[in-house]
Amino acid sequence: MSILFPTSTAGSLPKPAWLAEPETLWSAWKLSGQHLADAQQDALRIALQEQQVAGIDIVSDGEQTRQHFVTTFIEHLAGVDFQQRQRVRIRNRYEASVPTVVGPVSRPTPVFVEHAKFLRQQTDKPIKWALPGPMTMVDTLFDAHYKNRAQLAFEFAHILNQEAKALAAVGVDIIQFDEPAFNVFFDEVNDWGIAALEQAAAGVHCETAVHICYGYGIAANTEWKKTLGSQWRQYEAILPKLQHSSIDIISLECHNSRVPLELLQLVRGKKVMVGAIDVASHIIETPAEVAATLRSALQYVDADKLYPCTNCGMAPLPRQIARQKLQALSAGAALLRHEMQPT
Repeated sequence: MSILFPTSTAGSLPKPAWLAEPETLWSAWKLSGQHLADAQQDALRIALQEQQVAGIDIVSDGEQTRQHFVTTFIEHLAGVDFQQRQRVRIRNRYEASVPTVVGPVSRPTPVFVEHAKFLRQQTDKPIKWALPGPMTMVDTLFDAHYKNRAQLAFEFAHILNQEAKALAAVGVDIIQFDEPAFNVFFDEVNDWGIAALEQAAAGVHCETAVHICYGYGIAANTEWKKTLGSQWRQYEAILPKLQHSSIDIISLECHNSRVPLELLQLVRGKKVMVGAIDVASHIIETPAEVAATLRSALQYVDADKLYPCTNCGMAPLPRQIARQKLQALSAGAALLRHEMQPT
């Protein structure tokens, strides 16, 4: 991008109370049918407007058209039965009731393409669109058909590739694959996870990103973080191979985490979305705090490749808190931009 330190969000923004229960992750829709479709478009317009008012440079839909960052995509696929549910351990840290893969998976129709086309019509700004990554999809299901995590991941990668190409064709500038599972299953990430991710991104005519964080600010994640010790070095196991991958942008959690920022040098040469906003806290960062996180990251990331971002999605936060955090992100990036390019 022409601007130095272009800002963006990692993913979700809070939904309006008339669309879904506020401050609740993955809450059910309050409407149905055409009323829901209309309300989702209205919510998308609001999410876009709030990003633009805050000064965010790369905008998104705020995930206003999806209930869950993984299963909303899976709901549109053949071969998955949402009535046959099993309890599985998600990300190796909490149990959840999930749908079952009962046959060959496929994508009968596009999933988010019309939503992306609508967003493109509303703005001239660069657009980032998030999709679940293949490994995280595998980890959010019970597989009674393939019975092989790697095989299912590559089947999902083929499907995601179809969707990503269609999204790029309607004007999306960055396709982001969300892979929180990369922070857990290190051997699988290096054995087949990154290869599946690259297959999902192959031949897509826009930039591609992978988002790897420590999760939403929910109890299961915050309790897990307490077990990780004084330094969170999970990225150390996966960044070297990602540095040599075909993925253009790596999105990582940094602010208020125990991730040693020197780990960012493992992807030197890549564009890095540096998480400078803590989504697990209601405390509003000051612009100076945001700038300090970004300034520290500059020791390991080239200035023209540093993209300020949030640590993760902000769906569970109060809307006013999320707005103020977006404003802080934009103002902090502007502070650092002024330091680097004084007028």
